[in-house]
Amino acid sequence: MPAVAYRKSLPIDDPESLVDVELPTPEPGPRDLLVRVEAVAVNPIDCKVRRTVDPAGEPKVLGWDAAGTVVAVGGDVELFRVGDEVYYAGAIDRPGANSRYHTVDEALVGRKPASLSFTEAAAMPLTSLTAWEGLFDRLGLRTGALEQTGTLLVTAAAGGVGSMVAQLARALTSLTVIGTASRPQTAAFAHRMGVDHVADHTKPLAPQLAELAPGGVDHVFSTTGTEDNLPVYAQVLNPFGRSVAVDDVDSLPMGLLKPKSIAFHWESMYTRSRFATADRAVQHHILTQVARLVDAGVLRTTATRDLGPVNAANLREAHRLQESGTAIGKTTLTGL
Repeated sequence: MPAVAYRKSLPIDDPESLVDVELPTPEPGPRDLLVRVEAVAVNPIDCKVRRTVDPAGEPKVLGWDAAGTVVAVGGDVELFRVGDEVYYAGAIDRPGANSRYHTVDEALVGRKPASLSFTEAAAMPLTSLTAWEGLFDRLGLRTGALEQTGTLLVTAAAGGVGSMVAQLARALTSLTVIGTASRPQTAAFAHRMGVDHVADHTKPLAPQLAELAPGGVDHVFSTTGTEDNLPVYAQVLNPFGRSVAVDDVDSLPMGLLKPKSIAFHWESMYTRSRFATADRAVQHHILTQVARLVDAGVLRTTATRDLGPVNAANLREAHRLQESGTAIGKTTLTGL
């Protein structure tokens, strides 16, 4: 089958950083689906793995956002059947979905929103799972508890995760949502995704937040800049506030959070798949609920740019856009 892979960690402007390859079609395990991939999306994790994980000359396939059609199932599969249209982010410790066919544990898969194309659906799984788990598992918010008030700060609200955090918070809570953005285009997109106010993250945040949230901030969803912004979070969060971060940071001055008894959580939506937790099918249920909310018109796709078929040249361009830090929403590729 055709696929896109890399054999050595290289800068994205190197034509060998991602290459077209032919690989054997994978066989589904007992609880796996074999999916014909129709569309994929690119996330920061794709670029991080390409830059930092050297496959020692073996072709390594990236891609952890996909939508497609089930063409075969393992002997113990219970949730899906051949012909189902699905979407998922899969598992970071298995081959990615930048290929014609892909195998994935059924517990990590949801049925594609009926109202979305494969392209629109492929943009949603990883960010929806990260946003949902961060808001409702880590920050302890309650879905549908509209009496739940307060203020939520989300950084990079026009990015993939940030735009889903904004949508879910707007749809399922009564929180006031402040999002950060730095350009007119990103600020406008963040407003469309559900933020009530926008702060400019290229300028000092604390005085802006003092004006936008004079009563303080109750929750922070930090998608980027956690290392630089933690002192600001410690300043603006109310006593007993909660924060969750998804970016990669080696060390943080956690003592800043102690005087106010502020809780700090990490969120990685790959924890359940990586450690084969007993509750990993929770991701199936989250994706199912997200699909229902999409089909009810409550949530919308964050796909903003499709670069054409899944091939090495187009994926290199997608990685370049992701690494530029200027992408709005999600970049997708459709067809092989």
